[in-house]
Amino acid sequence: MRTERNLTRLDRVFARLDREPERPAHLDVPEMSRHRIALFSGTLAFYVAIVWAVLITSWLVRLDWQVMFFRPYQQWPELHAFVDYYVVLGQRGPTAVMVAAWLGWRSWRQHTLRPLLALGVSLLLLNVTVGAAKYGMGRLGPHYATTIGANEMWLGGDIFPSGHTANAVVTWGILAYLASTPRARRWLSALSAVTSLGVGLSTVYIGTHWLSDVVLGWTAGLLILLALPWFEPLIARAEAWILGLRDRWFARRGRTTAAKQPVSTPVVLTPPGSDREETPAREPVAAPRTRAPAYLAPGPHTARSDRTPVTPAGSRRPPHADRHPRGAAPAARPLSGG
Repeated sequence: MRTERNLTRLDRVFARLDREPERPAHLDVPEMSRHRIALFSGTLAFYVAIVWAVLITSWLVRLDWQVMFFRPYQQWPELHAFVDYYVVLGQRGPTAVMVAAWLGWRSWRQHTLRPLLALGVSLLLLNVTVGAAKYGMGRLGPHYATTIGANEMWLGGDIFPSGHTANAVVTWGILAYLASTPRARRWLSALSAVTSLGVGLSTVYIGTHWLSDVVLGWTAGLLILLALPWFEPLIARAEAWILGLRDRWFARRGRTTAAKQPVSTPVVLTPPGSDREETPAREPVAAPRTRAPAYLAPGPHTARSDRTPVTPAGSRRPPHADRHPRGAAPAARPLSGG
């Protein structure tokens, strides 16, 4: 009776991890088309217009002060508990961990590092661009404003543009950017836009940001997502370099392991009572379904306790008078008189 080893869940996991990475056939890498360049240029012009409107203390700054004096957290105090939790969707640490876990699973399933590398590039661009704008313009927030009606620029603040809003646009928008189908990309784009705008309005409700901070943060995050196709060649080169480094490491590890493995010599079993030496065919060591040859020794029937198994996988059937060992000529039967 042949028995096969059932693979456990851990065996299947390791078998999955041993597969070579391969790019899916349906993977659609966005390109910097004319439409995307036009959209990027328009968004950049809108970004510059918002900054200019705040610098010259225009109607946008007056709207900021009106919303601040309105004090939304006092108008709708029942929303405060919900907003305190909802605003976490824009914090860098929790959102990056959640999105990185999802993209890491996708990288494992699709056998490509592109999702994780795209997330890393987008977060790097976010830190550089939004961080430079924050500390470069130095605007103070509503809680630290000094002069009513002023734009509060160049005073050592760090809230313009809103980092919560820009981070929400990038971390949730990268899911839409990496979507596999156009339909999924449209739905995820709308969901990420609503989520990030809601995060920005939550900061206005709490009173930590001006309304113009939220609008500029939303625009800054959108600029990063629109500019990602320019960095796709860099992502591809980084993926190829990492995978090449992995292959070299595995190759070096494989040579070391093979050198340390001892070479075993197969044991040749000879049937008892036979002077002829038999050389059984050498079998592969790792063959799971092969069975060692069984030798049946002639002799009288013995009890089960007195039998000595030839091999662990050999037959334990008792010898028979009419049977003869394998490889030996059958004995001549005596002729009966008659």
